[in-house]
Amino acid sequence: MKKIAIISALLLTSTGVFAEQHAAEALKHSEHAVTHGQAGHADQLVEHAGKALDHAKQAEGVASGAAKSHVSAGIKSLEESIAHGKQNHADVATKHAEEAVGHFKASNG
Repeated sequence: MKKIAIISALLLTSTGVFAEQHAAEALKHSEHAVTHGQAGHADQLVEHAGKALDHAKQAEGVASGAAKSHVSAGIKSLEESIAHGKQNHADVATKHAEEAVGHFKASNG
């Protein structure tokens, strides 16, 4: 019985670390997307927003509570950012990437 409790505790701990790693990567790439968007580089914004989206989806799968709500909102913002970036609307895409950054920061708080 103790083995099961220990294994369960390790799995829960590793799941939290897994979520934190992906959330951190989502934030990092979202910030890069904002930087490129502010410089008018829509293609680079899309590239980083796409990487952020991949990580955010991984984080969302294991997050819970308010953190999950923020990650989910960040995902929606990234999807909008990518859509506008692909249309070469760097200014609008940047605003959505900035929203994603805010949500990912809030998910850690």
